[in-house]
Amino acid sequence: MRAADADREATAERLRAALNEGRLDLHEYDDRLRRAYGSKTYGELDELLTDLPGAGPAGRPLPAPRAAGEGGVAVPGPEAVSGVRSAWLLGVWGPWLKVALILTAIWFVSRLGEGEFDDYWPIWVLGPWGAVVLYRTAQGLATGAPEKDAERRRRKRAEREARRRAKRELPET
Repeated sequence: MRAADADREATAERLRAALNEGRLDLHEYDDRLRRAYGSKTYGELDELLTDLPGAGPAGRPLPAPRAAGEGGVAVPGPEAVSGVRSAWLLGVWGPWLKVALILTAIWFVSRLGEGEFDDYWPIWVLGPWGAVVLYRTAQGLATGAPEKDAERRRRKRAEREARRRAKRELPET
């Protein structure tokens, strides 16, 4: 039986949820998402979900994702995933960039008096550290660290909110 656009969207939502749960890595998610939007039948859509828990026929309606404040996990769209990745990259590279700016400013000011701008000594600190940060970035992107980090932060935020709510609801003695 031929699938409708709504069925393809429902499958895409299930794949996004699997990505957020850590059941799919980014490469596999991207591949399955492309195949989902290119699917013509329910069978093709079901094939994308068979190894995921709770996967039934693609035509079955899905429960709407709950907001994080309701005890569920909100399913972000592609824009949110990109924002998560950007925030993670800034967290990884931010300290290196700050130190690079400070050391370069010191180097520049110290060379300004001499008039010669050779012997860029900050490279001895920035080079090895940059190589380590580059390796960490490649490993993190390959293993889905940005999404895992965002999920950990969401969980902590939900726990904090639950504690605050419980504290407010305590009767004053």
